[in-house]
Amino acid sequence: MAQSQIQAGPPGRAQTKARGARFRNLNDYLFVAPALLYICFTMIYPIASNLRMSVYDVNVSTFLSDTAPFVGLDNYVKIINDPTFQHAMGISFLFTAGSLFFQFTIGFALALLFNRAFPGNGILRALLLLGWMLPTVVSGSIFRWTFDGSMGIINYALQSLGMLDTPRFWLIEPGTALIATIIANIWVGVPFNMILLLPGLQSIPLTLYEAASIDGATRWRSFRHVTLPLMRPVALSVLLLGFIYTFKVFDIVYVMTRGGPVDATTVLPIYVYQLAFSFFRFSDGSTAAILLLLPLSVVAIGYLWLSQREEAAS
Repeated sequence: MAQSQIQAGPPGRAQTKARGARFRNLNDYLFVAPALLYICFTMIYPIASNLRMSVYDVNVSTFLSDTAPFVGLDNYVKIINDPTFQHAMGISFLFTAGSLFFQFTIGFALALLFNRAFPGNGILRALLLLGWMLPTVVSGSIFRWTFDGSMGIINYALQSLGMLDTPRFWLIEPGTALIATIIANIWVGVPFNMILLLPGLQSIPLTLYEAASIDGATRWRSFRHVTLPLMRPVALSVLLLGFIYTFKVFDIVYVMTRGGPVDATTVLPIYVYQLAFSFFRFSDGSTAAILLLLPLSVVAIGYLWLSQREEAAS
């Protein structure tokens, strides 16, 4: 009996270890608590409040009194059938597709350039990052002045080259306003694509290119059969992130055109803003915001699934 107690140790030692384990678990939760509170107050609560408001008829008179009638999914049916919403959805996809294509293409080309050693590589790379580091409102203001019909440098350059006879007002013409905002967003997003694609290129072993060269492969064949296949996971992740960031762009479009002219640049975030803060149709604005969130959520889930798949494969 005494021998078994000696082997088992004092009876209070196990309780002390259990209390220590609970204390360590409590410490873990305390470290995570600030992040959880931040997520709850800045993400979960606004989304839940928005979702609740979207099923009520909330306007100026019922916003503070909390007497808005419950309407269920009527707001969603009304917004989806709204031609303005359909137009804004189309403009958003066009804006996103145009921006993503050139951001990725130019960013990939620059990543290939900076993957090679040459004098001033680091300095040029740092200078390119300035466009991404600037606040988007500042970038939008720069391009608004650039495309200004009276004092813009675009008109000055084109007239100096003889390509324009009279100045064009790029931001107030429906045919050119969207193109101007896409160009501005491309300028902002190219460094982001480059900085994400460059590590992927640097992770490709040089021995693969040496083996391809020994086999007689040209640079184009090496790019096609070595670089592109190995860059596919990184490129897909960059495109998914680019879609998430671009589809919700508000500030650069608002600064440049405020959604005009004649709704030519009214992307979905601008449409949501106008419903809620210009027309004070709070329920409609909340409904449109939820509909804006749906494609972003689908793409975000796809990105997480792809990331987990890559981690499992590695």
